[in-house]
Amino acid sequence: MLINENQNNRVYVKGEIVTEAKFSHEIYGEGFYEMDVMVKRLSGQCDVLPVTISERLIESQNLQVGSQLCAIGQFRSYNKQIDGKSKLMLTVFVRELLSEDLGTNPNNIVLCGYVCKPPVYRTTPFNREIADILIAVNRAYNKSDYIPCIAWGRNARFVKNVGVGEKIAISGRIQSREYQKKISETETKLLTAYEVSVSKLAAFDNVDTFDFDKEFGILEQSYEKETV
Repeated sequence: MLINENQNNRVYVKGEIVTEAKFSHEIYGEGFYEMDVMVKRLSGQCDVLPVTISERLIESQNLQVGSQLCAIGQFRSYNKQIDGKSKLMLTVFVRELLSEDLGTNPNNIVLCGYVCKPPVYRTTPFNREIADILIAVNRAYNKSDYIPCIAWGRNARFVKNVGVGEKIAISGRIQSREYQKKISETETKLLTAYEVSVSKLAAFDNVDTFDFDKEFGILEQSYEKETV
C-alpha cells in the first residue's frame, strides 16, 4: 500500500475544549493557537490532549471553553526551550474541523514511520509487559515528527526485537499520563506526558499490508491539502 505524508500520520479526535485558546505562532500572516481538549476513552476515563488550531478555524465555529471539537489532523512534535533545555513537545495539529461525528472511537491515530531509538522493554511488578518506542514520522517539507509510543503484552514482546531504522506502522489512541518528577531531595513536580498507546502494529514486510484506512476507521472528507 502506497503511503504518503497525508496517510502516514492521521488523527481523529472528538472532545470538549477545557482551556482558553493561547497564541502559539504565526505563519504567513495566519495565527495558530493552543488549547487543551478533554477526550473520553471508551472505558469512561479521559485524556486531556494539547491541540493546535488556526485562528481561521476557531472563528469559523466560534470555538471556546465548553465547545465540542471534532477534527482530523496530525500528531506533531517540536522542540521548545524550557529552563535552558530543549524539550520535545507534542500536539494534535488540526487540519480540518468536522461538522459531524464520523467515528465510534473519539480518539484514533494511525502512524507509519521509522524506529529511531532502541525500544525499551520492561515488565511491571505485576508482570505486565511494556515497551517504549520512539517513531520518526516523515512530514512535508523535509520535516519529521518524533512520536513516543507505548506497546503492551504481545505487542511489547514483538516490538522489543525491532531494530533502529526499521519501518513500523501502528494504530491506537493518544493518551495523557501524569507523573511525578523529582526536582530535589524535598521537592517533586507534577508533569504530563503524551504518547500513543498502541492497539495494533506491523513491522518488516507486514507494513505493506497494513490497512491504514481500515485502522483509521472513519469516513474522511477532504484530507488532501497539506497545511503548514
